[in-house]
Amino acid sequence: MKLLFDQNISHRILKLIPEKYSGSTTVKNEGLTNVPDREIWEFAKLNDYIIVTQDSDFNDLNTLYGFPPKIVWIRTGNLKTQAIVDILIGYSDEINKFISDSNYGCFEIFRIKSE
Repeated sequence: MKLLFDQNISHRILKLIPEKYSGSTTVKNEGLTNVPDREIWEFAKLNDYIIVTQDSDFNDLNTLYGFPPKIVWIRTGNLKTQAIVDILIGYSDEINKFISDSNYGCFEIFRIKSE
């Protein structure tokens, strides 16, 4: 599974993710830092990446232009990199089902932080 981590997620995540995500990269590693979201979206589409992000912009692009690329939208507020890795591991079965389902373009992970 090839994930493309948006610039709002630390590039350090690549050292922490499990082997099954070994084909993954970051916007920073691909020289796409500070480029328009549409350019990142096109890069992901052309290179068969699933975009992992913490903002709504890529879901908006999927609404306008369809998919691929598919989007994993982590809607949990600011998290440390390890917490994002933990989410990806915890939701790995659901993410795999989402990726293989041609009916959906965005998988939203939403959690309210407990006090």
